[in-house]
Amino acid sequence: MEFSSGFKPITIQPQEIESKSFEIIKEEFGAHDFSEAEFTVVQRIVHASADFELGRSLIFHPQAVEAGVRAIRQGRPVVADVQMVQVGINKPRLEKYGSQVNVYISDPDVAEEAKRHNVTRAIMAMRKAVKEAEGGIFAIGNAPTALLELIRLVKAGEAKPGLIIGLPVGFVSAAESKEELAKLDIPYITNIGRKGGSTVTVAAVNALSLLAEQVVE
Repeated sequence: MEFSSGFKPITIQPQEIESKSFEIIKEEFGAHDFSEAEFTVVQRIVHASADFELGRSLIFHPQAVEAGVRAIRQGRPVVADVQMVQVGINKPRLEKYGSQVNVYISDPDVAEEAKRHNVTRAIMAMRKAVKEAEGGIFAIGNAPTALLELIRLVKAGEAKPGLIIGLPVGFVSAAESKEELAKLDIPYITNIGRKGGSTVTVAAVNALSLLAEQVVE
């Protein structure tokens, strides 16, 4: 097939496309202060979003990557705030260690309790999740209210996540929720500003599971 402009589609293999993409990202990203492991996560996020500004805005707690890899290898669950995050995560890599991805926002009891307490389902989903996922990875890419509630539960001593990936996107409370997360003294990955979303949150989790595979016993 040849387009009218004369453009011919690329026919190289998917692995070659991905490798070339990461070469471009590394070259265009330029100098940075991320560790090698952190930059693996950054690259995956930039690859998923084509957004270098977003990549440069990422913030890592010093133990974030180590904590995430440890949680995966210990078979701790991953809690997603919405189904879009759950669907995108590479489950076979997690399942090798006995880990699975859970999402509670559509559970009937969550909807019922949210209505009874007049709060969002995202908030009630976090209240349910922390009871069932101690030491797990909380991957929040859509709902700032979920992240704010998780932060509240951590401060109250009611939640003990192994890692919080807090990258919600939006114009209401998204940036503010991330600012609050960055004040916590527990492992987290977040970013400055409104940008984020399910796709980049998925990319962060998948990067951690790739790093988990690379650990030498």
